[in-house]
Amino acid sequence: MFKKQIIFFFIFCLSFSFIHAVDKATALRIEKEIEKHQTEIKKIRRFLHMNPELSNQEYDTASLIASKFMGLGLDVNTGIAKTGVTALLQGNQKGLTIAYRADIDALPIQELTKVPFKSLNPGVMHACGHDMHTSIALGTAIVLASLKDKINGNIKFIFQPAEEGVPIGEEGGAKLMVQEGVLDDPPVGAIFGLHVWPENVGTILFSPETIMANSDWFQILIKGKSSHGARPQEGIDAIVLASQVVTSVQSIVRRSIDPTEPVVVSFGKIQGGTKANIIANEVLLEGTVRTLSEASRKKIGLLIENIVKGITHSVGADYSFIYQEGTPAVYNHPDLAKIMLPTFTKCLGQKNIRPLKPQLVSEDFSYYCQKIPGLYFFLGVKDPSQKTMAPLHNPYFNPDERSIALGIKIMCHLLLDCLEKQSQLENNFR
Repeated sequence: MFKKQIIFFFIFCLSFSFIHAVDKATALRIEKEIEKHQTEIKKIRRFLHMNPELSNQEYDTASLIASKFMGLGLDVNTGIAKTGVTALLQGNQKGLTIAYRADIDALPIQELTKVPFKSLNPGVMHACGHDMHTSIALGTAIVLASLKDKINGNIKFIFQPAEEGVPIGEEGGAKLMVQEGVLDDPPVGAIFGLHVWPENVGTILFSPETIMANSDWFQILIKGKSSHGARPQEGIDAIVLASQVVTSVQSIVRRSIDPTEPVVVSFGKIQGGTKANIIANEVLLEGTVRTLSEASRKKIGLLIENIVKGITHSVGADYSFIYQEGTPAVYNHPDLAKIMLPTFTKCLGQKNIRPLKPQLVSEDFSYYCQKIPGLYFFLGVKDPSQKTMAPLHNPYFNPDERSIALGIKIMCHLLLDCLEKQSQLENNFR
């Protein structure tokens, strides 16, 4: 029954693409609430930035989030996927439930910015903007809690740990959140998310289908034979073989995949050898593969192993090979994208909505999109007066805080408009 409702939702909403719950009066209420709370929200963001926590260790962050939601009188659940938090905002009108997800973990990077609120945790930094994501989501909840009369249904706020990667030997992130039922009770019909991006404040970047890539991991162990460096003929040089593997993979993979298909194979780790005058008997290689299509994804692992096998076995060496599929591609449901595009236009104007080619970075928001329709976009956070800004995952990353208010505005409009359209659906099929 629930799946039928969602199908009807899309079919019906396409004919109501320009229905907005957020009329001029409601838009003004949103603006006033943002202005009322913006100082508080900025303080929250700076506190989070000063106190970053790594994946699956976000205990203080989760505690802060839960306390803010309890103060709003929302139904709060903690300890989901270790440190995740959810809060359910129920509108005055009954209806379906939609969700808004924000990630909360930081990165193992030593911050080098000059801001007065820089990280107090040595070697840990919010260099991917998750402090911004969390603050925007909290701000959206604060604003919408005062507009319950405009909410036709429920909004579930999902604060997810470990987006940056689960520690070795542990579980976590979006995959575990889904496994533990974050999209159930009540069932969620659609989910929204955003990511800060080093483009001008006042713009969003958007793609209606695949927006981010599959991310896979591989490990190659080259097994040679050691000997004296002056007598290489008595050994099998694993370093030379590893060099051949790296260059061959970069050329052969690209010649074996449709050139119109974006594919990236990058080696991020080479480890081997013990001393300058000893031929290395083993070299360890690790890397990442990024693809947009499942067809390319399935071919890459076999191609890499065939290259390694050919190079090593031809000289009497051996190898071991591990290939693990990781985070799947983030897919924006095209119908949901079409339904919500007028809301983006209403908030920012057409000229500030920039089309985006799919990016080969990855995001585990994809696990939600595998279960229900999702919509994910990038929010510009660069000071327009600056020519450039430090990229994501950089120790100098410093987003413009003016983007927080804009992010809250956009999310308020998206969530209210989405629920209004499903409300029209229910009235039509009742």
